[in-house]
Amino acid sequence: MFFWLSVFALSTLLVMLTFRYRAALINPMRSLFGPRVAHYQPVATFAEQADAGLTSSTFDIEANIRDGDSRAGLDERGTQEVLDIMRRERVNFDQARLIRQNRILAAHGIDPSGMPLDAKAVTRL
Repeated sequence: MFFWLSVFALSTLLVMLTFRYRAALINPMRSLFGPRVAHYQPVATFAEQADAGLTSSTFDIEANIRDGDSRAGLDERGTQEVLDIMRRERVNFDQARLIRQNRILAAHGIDPSGMPLDAKAVTRL
């Protein structure tokens, strides 16, 4: 009886500690398994991003390369989102950027034209 009570108590304690420190436990796991599981290698420079297809006539990364831009490149998370949209939706780079931007706007309560979706918002005086 006491054995099973002890096992239950230790299991409950383990679950509670795991839940309490989940952020500290998840981040190292992502760094260990995330890139290999997702088959994603971070694109760090403008040249690598241009080679990955993240450039167009309206969003010219190659101009940054020619001008010797010292920045590391585009935002890693945004770059991955755009690449995922391009692969899943089968669209080009500009359309994927537009889809991502519309999703961000919708999450903040803004329609694609830039007008707020909140009925109480004052848009004209």
